[in-house]
Amino acid sequence: MNSIERRALGGLASLYVFRMLGLFMVLPVLTVYGEGYRDSTPMLLGLAMGAYGLSQALLQIPLGLLSDRWGRKPVIYTGLALFALGSIVAAQTDSVYGLIVGRVLQGCGAIAAAVMALVADLTRDEKRGIAMAVIGASIGVAFMLAVILGPALAGVGGLPAIFWLTAVLAVLGMLLVWRVVPTPQVAKRPAVFKGGFRKVLGSGLTWRLVSGAFFSHLLLTALFVALPLVLVDRLDWPADEHWKLYGPLMLGTFIIMLPLMRMAERTGKVPLALNLAALALVAGSAALLPMNGTITVVLLLSIFFVGFNLLEALLPAQLTRKAPEDARGAASGLYATLQFFGTFVGGSLGGYLYGLGGTSAVAGLGFAVVAIWILLWWALRERLSDIREGSAY
Repeated sequence: MNSIERRALGGLASLYVFRMLGLFMVLPVLTVYGEGYRDSTPMLLGLAMGAYGLSQALLQIPLGLLSDRWGRKPVIYTGLALFALGSIVAAQTDSVYGLIVGRVLQGCGAIAAAVMALVADLTRDEKRGIAMAVIGASIGVAFMLAVILGPALAGVGGLPAIFWLTAVLAVLGMLLVWRVVPTPQVAKRPAVFKGGFRKVLGSGLTWRLVSGAFFSHLLLTALFVALPLVLVDRLDWPADEHWKLYGPLMLGTFIIMLPLMRMAERTGKVPLALNLAALALVAGSAALLPMNGTITVVLLLSIFFVGFNLLEALLPAQLTRKAPEDARGAASGLYATLQFFGTFVGGSLGGYLYGLGGTSAVAGLGFAVVAIWILLWWALRERLSDIREGSAY
């Protein structure tokens, strides 16, 4: 990478860490500490948990479109300001309804599409895969830090302490974008509402790639509904030590994934890599089955995360590479929308099925989802040549 690419990637990866750290820190503690809020019920706390993802999914495409028309940075600044405002509202409330409003406002800062498009604007095609891999790794870093810091910070200052830190991190993110991230030199964008997005929606390749984002995040969220309970109840692994598994696991699988991604792009085997990565996600569901011991669970999770990390790098790289420049933000918005909607569906279905049939039911969901995913990709198999030969638009 050249100096501009390194500077851009360093700033945007740091932005992802700052933004996602606050979100991930809430996950293991919201329902526990939320019981002390006025008018709190389990259903409303669940709504507070999911409200962020829902508003994110609804706004990714509109803000992606606006980033094509107005530019990436203005949309990112606006999104971070909304995210900070939502954090402040959530930090100051003593009511579960105020908590829900704060979480909705946080989700309105839906900048994932604009950030992914900005990464694409500032990197060359041949460096796009590694750039997306670094962005994916930054999310993993945020997750690893969050599972350590979240419970500790909540133990000192409750949920307000986490939300105040989240607001501070949003402001730091704005400073990063202003001072560190270069402003891309791109042509004027008047065509975005004159057919650019219609090209994206009409492409079979688009739907092949964004469906991968939906299914992979559905599987990831459903897995994490049941996995902590497997570790505690079946493998006698205390909850406060789960970070000792997740940290090395995500770091190790990222290191394994990186040469696989480079090999796939260098040899023109991206379609094969995508198919194998999708199949690898079956291992996550298999890890939930009751006959597995600790070593088997760790091995299966390793396979799962290699596949998941490979998809996280290759899917957005291919999407932004093939999308027309005047609709790159719109394509990224569609991708991020399906990604967040997959998270919402995976959490909802995973929780419902766990209540009905335990971890085996969640595993069955995973097997069924991968089967549906493979059938859909097979139906779009004629679009495989588009990845090899040129634009599908």
